[in-house]
Amino acid sequence: MKIDKDFRDGIAIIRPDEKHIDGYMAVDFKSKLNEIVQNGGEKIVIDLSQLEFIDSSGLGAMVSVLKKTGMQGKVKLCGVKDGVKSILELTRLDKVFPIYHSVKEAVASFQE
Repeated sequence: MKIDKDFRDGIAIIRPDEKHIDGYMAVDFKSKLNEIVQNGGEKIVIDLSQLEFIDSSGLGAMVSVLKKTGMQGKVKLCGVKDGVKSILELTRLDKVFPIYHSVKEAVASFQE
């Protein structure tokens, strides 16, 4: 699984460069997210702008990293397309993860 990583002002910005995250890819996705947390990444923005579908194992990977950061709203999502947003709403994870339109808005929200 290809993931682009960037860091701005102590905030890790993660962009999966995939159209789908399913059970096959979720293990690698979770591993890469956990690696960021283990290396001191406490504030994370996950840019889902390339993603068209995510299944329960991909969602589980994001919940896992949220737990590792202490669940203080330190994992934020952005660029969520309608199909992925529907899945987040169906699982009520839209209430757990703050969702922003852009990386810029998500990063700025850490300053509030």
